[in-house]
Amino acid sequence: MTKKNLLLLLLVVLLAGLSLYVNRHRFQKEELRIGSRSLPPRGQLLRRTQNQKSTANPVVFLLDRRTQLKSVKVVLLSEARTNKYPHPVWELISESNSVPLKDFAYGVNIRGMKPKVPGAQPEPLEPGVEYRVYVEAEGYKAHHDFTPVPRTR
Repeated sequence: MTKKNLLLLLLVVLLAGLSLYVNRHRFQKEELRIGSRSLPPRGQLLRRTQNQKSTANPVVFLLDRRTQLKSVKVVLLSEARTNKYPHPVWELISESNSVPLKDFAYGVNIRGMKPKVPGAQPEPLEPGVEYRVYVEAEGYKAHHDFTPVPRTR
């Protein structure tokens, strides 16, 4: 190889390395983002959550994309900070394939998922108490902290 060819090859390798370095974020796995919203009960959501004697408005969790969930767990935030294995107030696991969804409400059954403990019912949420929801889905794990607001109706 001539000196000119070696320099060109070195330049190409350096430019390829620089390009990979500058675009490294494109190769990283995108995180699953979760949000929550506390809504006054109405219509079907009211009927679904009526068996709970909760003093808080129903909470709806919002995902940034349609996702097949593998597990959902809600725990008290104070327990999550102090215990390695906090007691869940609501926990669902997927039997095989859950329905892809973009949002779900606390305590409402999700098609394709069942309570981890057979027959377990979700505990009522207390307004003003901080909770954490853990979601596992399609290779993603995420959590979100939320605080329910007092019932408005």
